[in-house]
Amino acid sequence: MVEKYKNWLNRIIKLFLFALATLIIVYMARDLVEIFNVIIMPNSERSLGIISDYILAFFMLFEFIVMIVKYIEDTHNIPIKYLVIISITAILRQLLVIHNDAVQTIILTLAILILTIVLYVIELIKKKEIERKKNK
Repeated sequence: MVEKYKNWLNRIIKLFLFALATLIIVYMARDLVEIFNVIIMPNSERSLGIISDYILAFFMLFEFIVMIVKYIEDTHNIPIKYLVIISITAILRQLLVIHNDAVQTIILTLAILILTIVLYVIELIKKKEIERKKNK
């Protein structure tokens, strides 16, 4: 009986993830059209800030799609490594957009350094775990 409910809930979760992925893809297509319009249309304002905002939003949505796919592939589990990498990417994107405030730039750079150290520690732990399993 419990297994039946688990299967039912799993199907609902997959349906919602599919709906979310579909909505994100539709929004990405809309962003792509907007990028095209801003770049190609002669009467539109060609501000580098506007173009970069659309492009950065597009890649953020792309990362969400990748995360959903990874979640499904890894049996409904997102490894911490991917979350840290996505966080580093998001901070780098923020640095691209807001780079005129020195204090904020230093704080964001330190955040990237800390996340890079976390990635290194995760890899060390992973290697030690593999070695431990080999020695058994």
